Amino acid sequence: MKIILCITGSIAAVEDLKLVHQLQRRGFEVECFMSPSACEIITPLSMEFATKNPVNTKITGYVEHVVNAQADLILVAPATANTIGKFANKIADTNVTTLLLTASGYDTPILFVPSMHISMYEAIEDNINKIKENYPQVKFMEPVNAERKAKFPSKEDIALEVERMLNTHSLKDKNVLISTGATFEAIDAMRGITNRSSGKMGVEIAKEAYRRGANVTLLCGQLHTYVPTVFNRIDVESTQEMMDVIAKQIESTDIYVSAAAISDFKIEDYCENKYPSEDDITIKFARLPKLLERIKQLNPDTFVVGFKAEAGVSEDELISKAQNRMMKYNTDIMIANDILVENGGPGSDNNEVYIIDNESYDKVSLDSKENVSKKIVDKVITLL
Repeated sequence: MKIILCITGSIAAVEDLKLVHQLQRRGFEVECFMSPSACEIITPLSMEFATKNPVNTKITGYVEHVVNAQADLILVAPATANTIGKFANKIADTNVTTLLLTASGYDTPILFVPSMHISMYEAIEDNINKIKENYPQVKFMEPVNAERKAKFPSKEDIALEVERMLNTHSLKDKNVLISTGATFEAIDAMRGITNRSSGKMGVEIAKEAYRRGANVTLLCGQLHTYVPTVFNRIDVESTQEMMDVIAKQIESTDIYVSAAAISDFKIEDYCENKYPSEDDITIKFARLPKLLERIKQLNPDTFVVGFKAEAGVSEDELISKAQNRMMKYNTDIMIANDILVENGGPGSDNNEVYIIDNESYDKVSLDSKENVSKKIVDKVITLL
């Protein structure tokens, strides 16, 4: 797919070299339009080097604004208050604004990534709302509000939003709740027990659901991975906190994915202060209820994806245990994996899983968690 990257005169333009590489890694071809102001911040030559395509800096007899107006998507990053205001009022006085106005006539998808001082961003709210009302194919990314600036989002988040806009939206309007990461059960004010889950699998499933148009809420325990800012993120610590949030969210949830590594035990003799390090201590554990068994009780209509992790078992035993768990807790599918698979254990970027439903199972051989998540979401969609 072809993306036209429009660069305008914000200092955040210096981030576009990395953004181009991020988009290329996602499989997009990128061509670049640069406004005169942008050319004063970074050189067209640098963007030509990054995109491997000629860079447009002015409209010529080749009518570039028409030729490129029907690209798969036009990405304005960074988008200045000036450019947003001109587009809102149908002003075409640069190569970028001329391209945008022409593209709007073709209903070409456009993504604006504002970057400016926060006071300017607040001042152009009327222009942004005007664009949203008049052009349903145009989207805006929320900037990062920090240091009184509406800052450029991460390159990963921008690429994810591009993928969402260009996807088939097979999960459009679906509310997806995903729990991920490790819960933590306190022993005292300092210490506790947890596990080695990184949260990567849950985050990758969240990304894939988001690409396909879902409204994603990510319920996070302890994580060791980046979480895109486009999700509704809820942070919790203990198993009970995770259960409490799910109980509140599940009524409006179409799909629940239980990817978190949830503790089976809590500390019965919790110390509000701190156990002394000079003495031996004996800690008594109390079993916690299984979160999965509550989901269908709370909302029978929620599609539930459960996870079953084992260590060092045969394929038949792994599948059998997952099937038993699926029947016991009435989940719609189970994802089973052996945490001792080489290069596929906790914290790894890869996984090998079995996707199990009521009739059969599919093995997904060792692959990146990104690719595994695609197979899981594919299966969910076929069964909805």
